[in-house]
Amino acid sequence: MPKVKFNKINIENRKKIFVTSLLSWNYKDNKRALPWKKIKDPYKIWLSEILLQQTKAEQALPYFIKFTTAYPNIADLANAPENDVFKLWQGLGYYNRCKNMLHTAKYICNTLDGIFPNNFKDIIELKGVGQYTASAIASFAFDLPHAVVDGNVYRILARYFGLEIGFFNAKDKAYYQDLAQSLLPVNNAAVYNQAIMDFGATICKPALPQCNNCCLQKDCVAFNTQSVNILPIKKNKIVIKERHFHYLVIQNKNKYYVQKREQQDVWQNLHEFYLVESKNPYLPLPQEILALLSAPIISTQKLTHQKIHCYFYTIAKWPKNLPNKKEFSLVNIADLQKLALPKSIAQYADLYLMV
Repeated sequence: MPKVKFNKINIENRKKIFVTSLLSWNYKDNKRALPWKKIKDPYKIWLSEILLQQTKAEQALPYFIKFTTAYPNIADLANAPENDVFKLWQGLGYYNRCKNMLHTAKYICNTLDGIFPNNFKDIIELKGVGQYTASAIASFAFDLPHAVVDGNVYRILARYFGLEIGFFNAKDKAYYQDLAQSLLPVNNAAVYNQAIMDFGATICKPALPQCNNCCLQKDCVAFNTQSVNILPIKKNKIVIKERHFHYLVIQNKNKYYVQKREQQDVWQNLHEFYLVESKNPYLPLPQEILALLSAPIISTQKLTHQKIHCYFYTIAKWPKNLPNKKEFSLVNIADLQKLALPKSIAQYADLYLMV
């Protein structure tokens, strides 16, 4: 077991205090209202959990409303045109989630007769669903006793129990999963899981935690040893990769050449103009093509591990010595705005391309 700095009471008593205090806080003081709370529809719970992967609740909320309005049930989502679904997702990022979501909706409708799996073993086999998401769906939709563990839970447990251990490999994650499972009140799993998630979002926050309003303060190891800003152990800073995307906005009368990104990379399944990627801000094309281009409009889009610099150059027609014309489609601006686009391209089209 990891080293515990503060141990005035034994671990089992500390666990009981933790669960009792957390549930009491949830009943008396938890005012966090979200539309996917206190529902039992597995489709809507699954949808919310997919949206919440890598996304804060406040950002996911309007997308949840849009998706449940457009696709009230899983059959509606499974039968929706792919571009319409990606267009609705536009701006949320991590588009592989959307791809996996569509795959799962079709699988449930076509293979499982539209019936959502009702046990952890089958839920975790769904595409795009991992340990945390499966635990959340199992407990929230079916009241099954599976503890949720993500960054929120890791942070709370590390601080409260004074755990000098990270959350960066399978062994560490298994330790926290076992600890969380040992805390879970098996007959009240859904309420407890929602409570600990809300507590991490509103009280035991990563920065500026609300220790003065914390029901666990008295028995929290981190608070009593002035370690709140030290725990949980932080991962080494992520190295951000910088990329340079040069887009040729090639016109044909009032239409523009676009293609769908098919490769396993950022923005897969979204549409874009003719792309030339380089290692620097300079466009590596022959001088005879460069002479035809406008001065670039430049924007930058930040992703979790990447910063993408986008340069947009307009050109009146397809240059003779530019390849791959047959892979592109010609669309007018109205149809372009209906396509699922990366944020940078959507913003450029709205600002600089005329109907």
